[in-house]
Amino acid sequence: MGRLHDICAHGPAYTFSVRRLALLESRYKLHTMEWEKAELSQMRANPHRDYYNCRKVDTHIHLAAAMNQKHLLRFIKKRMKTEMDEPVIERNGKTLTLREVCDELRLSPYDINLDSLGMHADRNVFQRFDKFNLKYNPLGDASLREIFLKTDNLQNGRYLAELTHELFEDLEESKYVNTEYRLSIYGRKRGEWARLAEWVQGHRLFSPNNRWLVQVPRLYHLYRRNGTLNNFEEFLDNIFAPLFEATRDPGSHPELHLFLQQVVGFDCVDDESKPDSPMPTSLEDWARRGFAAEPREWDSEANPHYAYYAYYLYANIAVLNQFRASRGFSTFAFRPHAGEAGELSHLHAAFLCADAIAHGLNLRRSPPLQYLYYLKQVGIAMSPLSNNMLFCELSKSPFPLYFTRGLNVCLSTDDPLMFHYTKEPLMEEYCIARHTWQLSSIDLAEAFRLSVLHSSFEPSVKAYWLGSDYELPGAAGNDITRTNVPDIRLEFRRRALEEELAAVGGAIAAAHVPHGPSPPLHAPPSRPTPAAMA
Repeated sequence: MGRLHDICAHGPAYTFSVRRLALLESRYKLHTMEWEKAELSQMRANPHRDYYNCRKVDTHIHLAAAMNQKHLLRFIKKRMKTEMDEPVIERNGKTLTLREVCDELRLSPYDINLDSLGMHADRNVFQRFDKFNLKYNPLGDASLREIFLKTDNLQNGRYLAELTHELFEDLEESKYVNTEYRLSIYGRKRGEWARLAEWVQGHRLFSPNNRWLVQVPRLYHLYRRNGTLNNFEEFLDNIFAPLFEATRDPGSHPELHLFLQQVVGFDCVDDESKPDSPMPTSLEDWARRGFAAEPREWDSEANPHYAYYAYYLYANIAVLNQFRASRGFSTFAFRPHAGEAGELSHLHAAFLCADAIAHGLNLRRSPPLQYLYYLKQVGIAMSPLSNNMLFCELSKSPFPLYFTRGLNVCLSTDDPLMFHYTKEPLMEEYCIARHTWQLSSIDLAEAFRLSVLHSSFEPSVKAYWLGSDYELPGAAGNDITRTNVPDIRLEFRRRALEEELAAVGGAIAAAHVPHGPSPPLHAPPSRPTPAAMA
């Protein structure tokens, strides 16, 4: 980690990266000027495929905010009309019905509307993640959030399960849009996995258009302060011990075993704009600053640095994956939030540990790091409409720049409940991006294809969506009848990447080869030989 910091801060590396990224940008513009007509000809000759029926995956979307406001409002109104006497919440040892909760809040189905629901992000949440989190409370009341948007409540998450089934129906109706909904595991208790698996299995929450990701909020410090946990090792044990047990003996956790077949990855989430604790970068730093190097020794109430979370989640997932692969079970990707705000060190840690990331806004602040993400083609799922309300105005979004330079980027929705208006939020995201940055139909098809590659759907599913050789670079891995991406575009991207890798290799080799004596300052230019001129 410290070495990566040094490389990104190195003056010559910075200059080299800036120039290579500018060259990539210019080459793309030249390519589109010269080859856009030929690319369009290839697309138009391809039958059936277009903007609507290319496969695409929303690789960053949270289940509790996956519906739009109108959908949630309609659902709440219906339950207020038909299930008013349903027990929904316990408070101070007393069980309250939905009618009693509504009476406390002075609500009736006729009164509430989108404005009173108050869940759409507005200008007041910009740079204020604390205010944004309050938008998860319908009508500003936390009890309604527990009733309608939680998996673990008095009703065992029945309302959220019903909402999820309605979302699945919408996905299956659209056919070509797929999702990777995120569910939360907090690490407070070992029983969380069993309850979540029971919720998914009990309500039969499976769809061919969806796979699950599990997000781990970075909230250890809160659990330590209230006495729930004694050290960071307990936090990790609560997250991973049940998974190792279910892998070793599926019969001991049958519901969890079945659930894990639909779980494809892990995320790590929280407000990145919060100040981090100091980040040790070497063994000497650990010793000098007095930080605990091992999770069992981290028993303070301070929250560990993002990099500490990232490393230990990555390490446990890597070991778990080896164990599961040896048993013939599915494995998991690590795709955390990184670079939405806060320190650049989050992106350094993610570069070393993650398979892909969500957001990546702060890569614009570090050309060397951005260039490394390009060279390694680390997947970046960006959410411009979400960023527009929270951290980065739409006009300043780096998405079009990243895409032009060839970074491995696609679009995602994040929280449709707060940022979108239509029944198909992912299509809304791409439509707005197309008009805002004048993206072509070729650009959109390329981004759709990248979203499938970013996703953690099974290889057999990806092969059906993209073609059997989808893992090969360039035109060799493209089936235009499935992706609608012209071979010319993918071949250009392949050559550009290969040339950049060669340029980096050449620069490294030149830095280690001793140079001969320099020519005199005023030496006359040598004449070209006839052979050279020929």
